[in-house]
Amino acid sequence: MGRKKRKREVDKQLLDSLFAIEYEWKQIQSIVDKSIEPTEDGFYKENLARAKYLYLLREAKLRKISAIRY
Repeated sequence: MGRKKRKREVDKQLLDSLFAIEYEWKQIQSIVDKSIEPTEDGFYKENLARAKYLYLLREAKLRKISAIRY
């Protein structure tokens, strides 16, 4: 029972991180899109946030985690 509970907690943390990173990525993307002259730093931060999001999404898919369940 303890192992299942721990897995459920880790899965919940993964989903929370996934949603937080998605929100951060969308915000940065919006700022870069609205900028007249986006900087290299802005593009770098956007790509970094996107890479984090895709990594967490892939991890959630491997673990067969669905946001509907939580």
